[in-house]
This record gives sequence, C-alpha cells and structure tokens, in this order.
Amino acid sequence: MEKIRLQKFIADAGVMSRRAAEEEIKLGNFAINGHPAELGQKIDPREDTVTYKGKRISYEKREYTYIMMNKPRGYLSSTSDDRGRKCVTDLLDGVKARVYPVGRLDLISEGLLLLTDDGALKNLLTHPSTSLPKVYRVKVGEPVGEEEYEILTSELVIDGYKIKPVEVLIGESDESGTVLKMTLTEGRNRQIRKMCEQAGLTVKRLSRISVGSLKLDGLPVGKWRYLESDEVEYLKKATRRMKNV
Repeated sequence: MEKIRLQKFIADAGVMSRRAAEEEIKLGNFAINGHPAELGQKIDPREDTVTYKGKRISYEKREYTYIMMNKPRGYLSSTSDDRGRKCVTDLLDGVKARVYPVGRLDLISEGLLLLTDDGALKNLLTHPSTSLPKVYRVKVGEPVGEEEYEILTSELVIDGYKIKPVEVLIGESDESGTVLKMTLTEGRNRQIRKMCEQAGLTVKRLSRISVGSLKLDGLPVGKWRYLESDEVEYLKKATRRMKNV
C-alpha cells in the first residue's frame, strides 16, 4: 500500500484532526513501530504499527459527511445551546453523523452554511490563511452614497483588528433602503454589521449567498443537501492551494 503522511493516517482513522495530530506528534505522544514519531513522517497503514499514548490505532478510513444548508434566521450556528435556543443541527433530520458548522452565521442572519464531521477540512476552511471568498446580500435601511461607500470599502478597524478591504457593489434602492453585495475574504465576528454601523447604516437583512464557487442555487430556506463529490473535492483543492500560496 502507498505510504501516507502520519497526520493524514491519524485524521483518516478518526482520532483527531491533522492540526491537532501535529501538536501531539511534537509532544511525543505518537510512536511508529515502537519509536517516537516525527512530524511529516510517512507510514504504510497496513504494515506499520502506530500508537497514541501507548494505545494502538486501527486503520479505518472514515467516510465523512458534507452538508450545505440554507440557514434560516432564528437558528444558532451551533450543535447545542444552554439557553434552549434552536440550533442548525435541529434541522438535520435523517443525518446520523455528528456534523459541526463550518464558521458561523449569527442568530438573525441567514444563508449558505456548511457543516461537516471532517475536522481537517473544517480547520482549513476556517483558518485565516485559507479563507474562501464569501458573498453576502445585505439590505440596509438607508441610501448608500459616496461617503458610506468609501467607509465600507476602506481598511476599517473592527474590534482592534484592521480588516482587509471589502468589495462592495451597490444594488437596487427604494424608500425601504438599499441592497448591497459584499464579498469578504475573512470573517471577523459580526463583521458586516459592525462595518455598516461605522458607515451609519442599519442592517435590515443579511444573507450569505455563496462560499467560493458554492452557491445555494435555489435551496429553500431551512433546507439542506449533501455536497456532491466534486464540490467536496473543490473545497479540498481550493484550501490546499491557498495554504501553499
């Protein structure tokens, strides 16, 4: 059998994510054939014996679950809540795997949310260095003129952190407000709402419409579907490519 990196073996066996495995390898908690493992070392899963803190790891490549949801407002991007509020996983009827949201949409936001039990991919998708562009449709209650536009597209400071400039397109406008299309390449906590606040704008509705090349494409609010194999492969390739840039 072809040799694979130890971190991949550990993740495929369902022990922990690759990132967590790297830390445990550095700490000396993994051994190969009785010898301390080294970071980046390759093994043959069928021939080599891998132990974690003295316990042998069986090689069973996991079949992961990948889901796209059109999150409705009023649901937490979480698996549970100590205050009894509704969580996105409450909507996953028939899903046996214990999946987790990839990133967050706040309680009153809606739109495209990914969920998976693939810890390695989840970590890549949420890491700042590999963040895929995310597009949002934002309805604000005021007209958006040149001054507001300049603020929204500048290097604003959010919670003490200077954000990257955001691409903003101004859409239709009427007496009820203005529609904006905003593309983010990073995701600070409630970033869009805080940006609009600095520009003197009130967010009336916020929806994520795409993550990278993945789009809702008519998926109804509150519904979900499994990702196709080519969509999963796209996410893996895109995050690996961005990590290596």
